[in-house]
Amino acid sequence: MKMVEIKEKAKTLGIKPGKTRKADLIRAIQTNEGNVACFETKTDHCDQVECCWRDDCLRT
Repeated sequence: MKMVEIKEKAKTLGIKPGKTRKADLIRAIQTNEGNVACFETKTDHCDQVECCWRDDCLRT
């Protein structure tokens, strides 16, 4: 997902994105949605198979 789309998603959740880094903003969205704030924190295994950020997260 592109940063513009991430910022829009954040805004719809009442999060002010400002100049927040992509990973930090996604973690804030995850927290706001009641999910584990784990974007780009797993190294070799991810058990969050339903996460909408999963593909982007595992690419890094």
